[in-house]
Order: sequence, then C-alpha cells, then structure tokens
Amino acid sequence: MRTLCSSTLIGEFFVIGFAALVAMKDPDLSMSTVWTVSGIAMVLCVLLCGMLNRPGGVALGWALQIALIASGFVVPVMYFLGAVFAGLWWASVHFGRKIDVAKARFAAQAAEAEGAEPAGATPAAGAGSASADAV
Repeated sequence: MRTLCSSTLIGEFFVIGFAALVAMKDPDLSMSTVWTVSGIAMVLCVLLCGMLNRPGGVALGWALQIALIASGFVVPVMYFLGAVFAGLWWASVHFGRKIDVAKARFAAQAAEAEGAEPAGATPAAGAGSASADAV
C-alpha cells in the first residue's frame, strides 16, 4: 500500500505546485499567501509518504484529498484534478491493501515450503561441492 499511496502523494505534490503557479495570476491573492498555503500542502504530501504505515496516516491522506478538491474555489480546474486524485487515493489504498495481503500470504507459503524441505534437499549445491572436491 505504501508504494501506491506514496506515488499518488508525489503526483499531488507536483499538481499543487503547478496549481500555485496558476493561482498567482489571481489579482485578489498575494504571492506570499499562495506559496504559504501551497508550500504547506506540498510539505504535507512529502511527510505523509513516511507516515502511511502509522495510525492516522491514511486518514490524513483523505483530509489532504478533501483540501485538494476544496482548492477548486481558488483554481476551478482543481475540482476536477482533486476528484481525480481522490479516486487515485482510493484505488491506492484499496488495491495496496490487497497487495499487502497477497504478499503476506505468499511469504507464509514460502516459509511453510522452506520448513517442509529437508536440510540437504538442494542437489545443485551438493553436486557443485562434490565436483570441487574431486579436482
């Protein structure tokens, strides 16, 4: 899950930066306000990449998605982009959890298969050492 969600957050990082460039064209907004708000959101995106496995990390990601959609009040195209990234966030969380379950299942099967084999069951290793002894 962490890889998919982090990819989504890094994509949002860039979209927020580009949206800030568009928002700077608004004469009602000061450049410092635009970059303060955008900068906080961009830093939050990067910090969330490291917090995804902690409690509340995914919930903070959802809060960021809501804020991204709400930024459409300033830059109208962000309604659409925010909705797209909210969908990507949902898919990242949903399918990432499925991948994590599958990885755990495969690791358990591999550990079970490794424990079932006898210690000297690797013929390739034994054959290689026997030919080395003969030389």
